[in-house]
Amino acid sequence: EVRVVESGGGLVQAGGSLRLSCEVFGVEYDDYVVGWFRQASGKEREGLLCIDSSEGTIYAADSVKGRFTISKDKTTETVYLQMSSLKPEDTAVYFCAAKIGDIYDSKWWDLDEYDVWGQGTQVTVSS
Repeated sequence: EVRVVESGGGLVQAGGSLRLSCEVFGVEYDDYVVGWFRQASGKEREGLLCIDSSEGTIYAADSVKGRFTISKDKTTETVYLQMSSLKPEDTAVYFCAAKIGDIYDSKWWDLDEYDVWGQGTQVTVSS
């Protein structure tokens, strides 16, 4: 059974940095996609970044380009979301999700494309 577990959330001041981790369990082959999403209070969940594990292809939302990056440690099957220059509007619950197999370039942000979701981790950016 494939599952993902996020960690690393917390309280950070505006302008600061934070790294979130997403551990992927239960995968047999290096053929999956991991996406990072966030949901602010009262808003819809939005896609931030996605990485194709086997090809290393990365997709990113315009809103986080230049501030957030995604990377993967293949030895530990952990995908990281490195966030810098954080703003109060980045405050949200951050989720990672995994999809076994490939994902269409035009669908990486689509919540319905993903097979499993983590429980989320809270990130709060103070002004």
